Amino acid sequence: MSLDIARSIAFSGLSATSVQISVTSSNISNADTTGYTAKTANQSSSVTNGVGTGVTVTGITSTVDKLLLKSLISATSELGSAGTTNTYLTSLGKLYGSTSSTDTSSTGTSLANSIASLESALSSLASTPSSASLQSNVVSALDDVASQLRETSSSIQKLRADADQDIASAIDDVNTDLQQIADLNDQIKQTAATGQSTADLEDQRNTALQDLASRMNINYFTASNGDIQIYTKSGQALVDSSAHAISYTAASNVTASTTYAAGSSSSGFSAITVNGVDITSQISGGDIGALITLRDETLPNAQSQLDQLAQQLASAMNGVSNSASAVPAPTSLTGTTSVTSGTALSASGTVRLAVTDQSGNLVSYSDLDLSSYSTVGDLVTAINGISGLSASVDADGHLAISATGSGNGVAINEMTSSVGASSEGFSDYFGLNDLVTGTSAADIAVNSKILSGTNELQLATLDSSSTLTVGSSVLSSGSASVVDAFYDALTTSRTFASTGGLAATTGSLADYASAIVSDVASKASQASTTYTAKETAQSTYANSLSSQSGVNLDEESAKLSTLQNKYTAASALIQAINTMYSALLSAVQS
Repeated sequence: MSLDIARSIAFSGLSATSVQISVTSSNISNADTTGYTAKTANQSSSVTNGVGTGVTVTGITSTVDKLLLKSLISATSELGSAGTTNTYLTSLGKLYGSTSSTDTSSTGTSLANSIASLESALSSLASTPSSASLQSNVVSALDDVASQLRETSSSIQKLRADADQDIASAIDDVNTDLQQIADLNDQIKQTAATGQSTADLEDQRNTALQDLASRMNINYFTASNGDIQIYTKSGQALVDSSAHAISYTAASNVTASTTYAAGSSSSGFSAITVNGVDITSQISGGDIGALITLRDETLPNAQSQLDQLAQQLASAMNGVSNSASAVPAPTSLTGTTSVTSGTALSASGTVRLAVTDQSGNLVSYSDLDLSSYSTVGDLVTAINGISGLSASVDADGHLAISATGSGNGVAINEMTSSVGASSEGFSDYFGLNDLVTGTSAADIAVNSKILSGTNELQLATLDSSSTLTVGSSVLSSGSASVVDAFYDALTTSRTFASTGGLAATTGSLADYASAIVSDVASKASQASTTYTAKETAQSTYANSLSSQSGVNLDEESAKLSTLQNKYTAASALIQAINTMYSALLSAVQS
């Protein structure tokens, strides 16, 4: 072998080893870099005219198990969904308060505890019905329940609004990832065309792919030209020859009536679109998939349970208050049921309407046979025919009855009246003497006149004797029987329909409130368990991929030591060859 060939071999070895040392050093320094995979400087022998002339580095590559990466992508999407669900359900559970009790007291802050406090206040009032302070305690306890229902409802809608805003934010992140992947596709093709390594660019693309999967579920494959192409579950392109941005506009205001309806352009949540195509239903995984489910299903289900509790509470309280009266009787009563003068009146039985003075003494009265009236307008005419009373359908479409005499009030005894499909009593049907107003958890409240003290709590009953005498006492304040009726209405078992994933059940209002709290707690616990399981699965895949393609510091350190020895040997060989060249030149010259 000539010295020239020997020197060429030595220099090629020195050069190849230098590249390998550089790659190995880079592996060590990037061991903790997210998404980085171990690189290898591949080398091959150089042969000229059948004679080996050294080595050359043919490329810098990394090896990533494609199936393992696909499994990691799927697990990352599931983890993103589970993590978001867990976070939101934990927040939802906190809205319902805590439930705790001992043998002698209940000290929790949940709705069930608040209703129990109302039951306790009524129980105390039953022993001294005329006590103004105990009556005030009942009104205050009822207001606490109503306030808690409103606040919880408002907080649920706030969570829905947060979820909607988080969807918009996550879509911004998705669009960033899609554009980055499309740009990296181009860079990888350009770099490969120049014969340079694309390994680092591929690492960046895989990292962006995992981040994208954490936001939403995707399908992807690597095309023959090296591009990664990405699609939704139903095949809508997100990245092909370019990135296709996803469009979404968050709602400006979210209430219980704000919903998403596919294909609808009406008010509510807008669709998530790509190139004008609605892909909302195609997103079932990742952060966005979980947020859509929370916004459109989980949280509305919680709201519907809360609404049923509020409606049943209002029905229970109003069923009693409309059969009773305050003392002194209020100067006017305005209903809550929407009617017009032409509204058909399907009614039977008798109702007694009376005018009383401040002391509850009779001024005038009349018993009306409701089967005699075909419309609400007919009823209004009949009431106007009672001395001392004036009736109308007001501008808001509610029946209003007023006492015309100064200082007088209106009292009603529902007697045998039966109105409407549900056969409610006269006052209850029109909502003339409601203690609780509102139709859902969002707007339930104690009657403002009672809450402010303008009207007294309804604890008296208009005398139901067959005939009444003007000037006689027909209203007695502080009736224990009415207080007992309120207590029974709260504690008696009633039927609750299936709603929001909670099966139909029977029980008291406090029982149903406890069932709601338990249902939310159960869902939160399940979400936590699921999150832990998904976190373990994703970590397992990530560790497996890291073991397969990540940096092993021990191996890289040992490799670096070996390469340094090779570099030293190549340097020594070059030095020896140079010495031989010098000796040869000296011999020739001498």
